[in-house]
Amino acid sequence: MTRITSWISNNITTFMHETIIPYVFTLSDSPMLLRELLHTNKMYQDGLKLEGNVPGFRMSIGKSYIVFIALWHAIIIVPATFFHTKLEGLDCHLLMIMAIIFTGMFFATYTIFKEYLIDTVAMKIVKKGWENHFPHFDYDRHAKEAAILYAEALDKEIPHKNMQLYILEKLVEVKK
Repeated sequence: MTRITSWISNNITTFMHETIIPYVFTLSDSPMLLRELLHTNKMYQDGLKLEGNVPGFRMSIGKSYIVFIALWHAIIIVPATFFHTKLEGLDCHLLMIMAIIFTGMFFATYTIFKEYLIDTVAMKIVKKGWENHFPHFDYDRHAKEAAILYAEALDKEIPHKNMQLYILEKLVEVKK
């Protein structure tokens, strides 16, 4: 059973990264600047909303709606076919209430879907920028430390041109 769920999870992730994200987003080829990388990493580590604050990509809202509607219909058609005969006999007032709930669920899940896509693409861009600016440090192990060091550097009013050197020196000290 774990093989099947892991296979499904891997295929969904692959489909998301290779098909949906390139369709919905336009990504910039230019590398992320250090101050943008550090600021975005700090926001992500603090749990802040990344939408509109990460440079390097543009989301097509229309395409995201198309993808979401296609996914929504792929998921909802199966239960709808099973329950269609039972729903036919319900009172129209109850069906109106169900339509309102269904519409609310649709837009609420679209918001969750949109934020998930933005967070996924933002992390992809941040990790690419991390490899460019901090190639000898693993992002997953050192991202929190870098965010703390960035906040310290801002408090100490270290100029941006010296910020990378400051953070690299501190990361090397922490690594030893």
